[in-house]
Amino acid sequence: MADLANRIHNPNDAPVDNAAAPAEANGAEQLIDDGANGGIVDSTYDVEVKLSDLQNDASSPLSSGVSSFEELGLSKEILDGLLAMNFKKPSKIQEKALPLMIRDPPRNMIAQSQSGTGKTAAFVLTVLSRVDFKKPEQPQALLLAPSRELARQIQQVIKTIGRFCNNLIVEAAIPGSIPRGTGVRASIVVGTPGTVVDLIRRRQFDVSQLKVLVIDEADNMLDQQGMGEQSLRVKNMLPKDTQILLFSATFPDNVMNYARRFADNANEIKLRHQDLTVKGISQMYMDCPDESKKYDILCKLYGLMTIGSSVIFVKTRESANEIQRRMEADGHKVSALHGAYEGQNRDALLDDFRSGRSKVLITTNVLARGIDVSSVSMVINYDIPTKGPGDREPDHETYLHRIGRTGRFGRVGVSITFVYDRKSFEMLSKIAEYYGLDLVQLSPDDWDATEKKVQEVIKSSRARPDYAPNPLGN
Repeated sequence: MADLANRIHNPNDAPVDNAAAPAEANGAEQLIDDGANGGIVDSTYDVEVKLSDLQNDASSPLSSGVSSFEELGLSKEILDGLLAMNFKKPSKIQEKALPLMIRDPPRNMIAQSQSGTGKTAAFVLTVLSRVDFKKPEQPQALLLAPSRELARQIQQVIKTIGRFCNNLIVEAAIPGSIPRGTGVRASIVVGTPGTVVDLIRRRQFDVSQLKVLVIDEADNMLDQQGMGEQSLRVKNMLPKDTQILLFSATFPDNVMNYARRFADNANEIKLRHQDLTVKGISQMYMDCPDESKKYDILCKLYGLMTIGSSVIFVKTRESANEIQRRMEADGHKVSALHGAYEGQNRDALLDDFRSGRSKVLITTNVLARGIDVSSVSMVINYDIPTKGPGDREPDHETYLHRIGRTGRFGRVGVSITFVYDRKSFEMLSKIAEYYGLDLVQLSPDDWDATEKKVQEVIKSSRARPDYAPNPLGN
């Protein structure tokens, strides 16, 4: 079979040998933290900063960034929380973003940075620095996420970093979490937009003293085909002087234009387009003979999936349920998680996956964004992410978010995307071309070589930006 990277640029050429191209190396990486509580990968790329028209104090020493958390003037309690997590110095995005976000008067921010670079900690530190802990039950900060799983995760990060802050109360505003009779009684609220709108309308969520609104996965949350209308409703219910912070790994041009209207006069921090691909992940593809063989190949990969933990992404809930049924019937231990499950069941399934009680999780795009499970060593795109009428276009952003579920915190990871016909091949080709990727081919015809190649990545101890397995058969 021809190598995909060559077929992208020369689709009519004769097949070439299976030599694997080197993994992309658009910038070096340095492991900042490898502690039990997780760490971040600090890339040497240049972070582009665009100050708002209102940012008239660009001559301030903090405008050029900081090299330590102490320089930010954070409270001792917050600094102690960072130290307990073994966060010793800011990542690149934190160096540039935090001084702009925590200073007064507050300014809006639009921040784009790849997975694993410390985005969550950046906005959590900003929120903790804004809250008056003498009012523990008065809502002062609201953080929105696209799913209950991500909202729960952000809630836990806030509690962990803020563990030494007296009177810190963080509530999750997700379906079924806040009884109708009580209402919101917390200084920090993390929720999904639909539930937050309902709580405010029912006067169970007092937003009169809200200081900051954070929207995570903002490209998805502001997409006017998705949750954009609900997010706008939330914003319009808040005080006009609320600081707005928008964070995401990706911002398509149309969403960025809307984001600039949503968070007017915002400072902007972003990466260049070519720097967005996730480092430390060996991105591979499996050229399946036809669609019917995808399942058989998936089962063959099962032994590799359980070296660490693995996520299998499929297009529909029905596909997730059917693959789970077939794999369990064939003696494999797997679980499935998607939007049809009730909230508490979803929480329990994700807890099982985080703890290692479940090692292989089949899911839809509900888990494509933001979820951090450090043990995930493999992501399989059983179905390539697509969008548009009739699924005519590849979904570049969702591909990036999906594969970002592995290779977390400076560890290595593998992503394997299944192709089986002309359409799936063309979709993956376009994604590879969009991000400038050289994908490593796996062969279903030489399983020993395929297994060796994947194991070589998974069993490596550290991520390297130039890492690529040896060519197949070597």
